[in-house]
Amino acid sequence: MKPVSKVVGNAIPLNRANVDTDQIIPKQYLKRIERSGYGPFLFDDWCKDPDFVLNDPAYAGAAIMLTGANFGSGSSREHAVWAIEDVGVRALIAPSFADIFKSNCFQIGLLTVELPQEDVDELMARAEELPGAQIEVDLEQQTVRAGEGWERRFEFDPFMKYRLLNGLDDISMTMEYEAAITAFEAKRSDLLPTTKP
Repeated sequence: MKPVSKVVGNAIPLNRANVDTDQIIPKQYLKRIERSGYGPFLFDDWCKDPDFVLNDPAYAGAAIMLTGANFGSGSSREHAVWAIEDVGVRALIAPSFADIFKSNCFQIGLLTVELPQEDVDELMARAEELPGAQIEVDLEQQTVRAGEGWERRFEFDPFMKYRLLNGLDDISMTMEYEAAITAFEAKRSDLLPTTKP
């Protein structure tokens, strides 16, 4: 996983609450075995509407997505976060996220930031009025900045923050203890089972 410290870019204003994972990536696209290539199917049903925000070229390549409360509800579908990541989004800002979806985002280094509804509404209005306007999400400082004078702090779990800043997924976390694991294995009795070939 790549380290995450700061995400800067324009934002997609997806002004909808309770967006479930079946809307994010419909079930017919779950048969693939790869982790990449899901971007073209992101919000597939909604993209059939020419006025849907993702069809607006002004938001192509946006690094941030703004959305309503309870984003990512429904089934535990890792494909949903893979699809969002695949279109270039590196941070999501919403009043709240579904727990499993939030955990899936964390596992791939997709930053989820929770701000009060009024702050998200203000960012949505800015993104709609000025599609190219830049937003900065700074994980180290735990701030979101949008334009001169607009700055909000957000809460973030310290352990998750440490892992994201250092690009540590579950395997990387284990490998930080490689020396201790090797020392332990060297002292184990030959009578105990081993994972070595």
